Amino acid sequence: MTLRGAVFVNGIIKPAREAVVPVYDHGFLYGEGVYETLRTYNGVPFLYDRHIGRLRASAGRILLDVPFSDGALASWIDDTVAAADAHERSERRGAAGPHVASEPGGVQGAPPMKEAYIRILFTRGVGELNYDPKSTPDPTTVIIVKPLEEPPARVFEQGINICQVDILRNHPGTVNPLIKANNLLNNALAMQEANRRGGEEGLMCNYRGELSECSQANFFMVRGGVVLTPRSEAGLLEGITRAFLFEVGKEIGVGVQEATLSPKDLETAEEAFITSTTRELSPVTRIDGKPVGNGKVGAITNRMLEGYRRKAQAMTSAATARG
Repeated sequence: MTLRGAVFVNGIIKPAREAVVPVYDHGFLYGEGVYETLRTYNGVPFLYDRHIGRLRASAGRILLDVPFSDGALASWIDDTVAAADAHERSERRGAAGPHVASEPGGVQGAPPMKEAYIRILFTRGVGELNYDPKSTPDPTTVIIVKPLEEPPARVFEQGINICQVDILRNHPGTVNPLIKANNLLNNALAMQEANRRGGEEGLMCNYRGELSECSQANFFMVRGGVVLTPRSEAGLLEGITRAFLFEVGKEIGVGVQEATLSPKDLETAEEAFITSTTRELSPVTRIDGKPVGNGKVGAITNRMLEGYRRKAQAMTSAATARG
């Protein structure tokens, strides 16, 4: 397996295949940590302030102090993106052979990384084998950057199949769903069950039998021309993209509402889609192999996707111009 990109670990940036954290890090031992995933548009980390605000809120909920400013983190991200881009260029040069001449600042015929995937992980740090925060005085900061792998065109043209899984979303009385925690066993088991059944996502219910969210995405369905998504009280992580869609819907004249939804409601869905930072809006045309509506990507889904992309491009283009 080839690991692409570059990784920042506590101030040191290395190629992905060389980056390590100590095995005594409590993020590795106990899953004590939080994270955020971002992507760039026009080279700009999209909705950075919102993601970092949620990172800080997640850390606060596990009583983990964040010892750096938003500006410092942004600078570290920029440095890691630059290192990942340089690594990609170097890899292309190596693949092309020694006859390919270099240009200042890059490699001839090797364009810069188009867009980046960025993952920030913040853990309790290295310490003894116990749960005492006093044994981990220095938290660990990791930033992973690699080329963004966007969903293939067929996802947006044909839609995907998702499966309702037996794995329940964690009870909110166990781990607060508003914590975007590094411990993703619940999500991993849900996705693995869906994959075994031919699904590209796993749709989970909560302990009350209500629809909650997918393993790596929020869920939306369209009924009567209105976009509906499970309420926050259903025990879901409030996605940054999910919240952004309420703004997009308002701009393009499509109603977006929270609702208490059950598996029975899936039978009345005219359209459906999932959202996440890296998947944007991915149309869902089948659930458990059965068609949603007419089994094709719906008009409202397409309008929402177009509105989302238009707004993302406008916001990041403006940021690039100011920079």
